[in-house]
Amino acid sequence: MVNTDTFGKLELELRRGVVVLATLSQLRAPRYGYELRQALAEKGMPIEEGTLYPLLRRLETQGLLQSEWKLEAGSQRRYYSLNADGRALLEKLTDSWQGMNAAMNALLKEDKT
Repeated sequence: MVNTDTFGKLELELRRGVVVLATLSQLRAPRYGYELRQALAEKGMPIEEGTLYPLLRRLETQGLLQSEWKLEAGSQRRYYSLNADGRALLEKLTDSWQGMNAAMNALLKEDKT
């Protein structure tokens, strides 16, 4: 039987590998942080604030996102969205993910027979 701690650590490694792709996929249109967290969680990919906000800053520093402050409902909110480089990277990562996913499906199906 697999130790719960071992499973948790390995599952976390799997999630870390897809959090960038998940985040980029939800920034095709501008979103502020909380809205982005909600969208990801609703689609089964909850991300903690302590992970998401540093990731957004890193992706912006890497030249993949653009951001702007907007006053909305009396609050300043920073909206993030993909720029041209971010859209190109999303497309490449999506293709790569789909290829890996197909390979993993074939490998896992093979184990079940």
